[in-house]
Amino acid sequence: MIIDSAGTHDWHTGQPPDERAQTVAAKNGAPIEHLRARPVRTADFRDFDFIIALDNDNLAKLKAIQPSDGAAVLSLLLDYVEGRAGEGVIDPYYKDDEAFELTWADAVAGAKGLIARLS
Repeated sequence: MIIDSAGTHDWHTGQPPDERAQTVAAKNGAPIEHLRARPVRTADFRDFDFIIALDNDNLAKLKAIQPSDGAAVLSLLLDYVEGRAGEGVIDPYYKDDEAFELTWADAVAGAKGLIARLS
């Protein structure tokens, strides 16, 4: 199984995650300082079974660039959490440190829901 991360914009290409995200991830036993940002590639729609967006704006952008031969299933992360389908994960970037904690909790809930769905 291959899991990767990419963005719908290229603003931070090559950069590590936000320091606040790194702090929350490390506190939860998942260091991420080695990761580097990259934009979604057309090949991703063929190489991955699922492409999961964190909010509706990014989901719309993914749908717009999905090639006709791209078989990846597109969805929101919180679609895998009971009672939260259609909701987006908050973008903590312009918020305080607590927002990064809330985003972490949503990401974990979504990941657990996805694993349950795939099992």
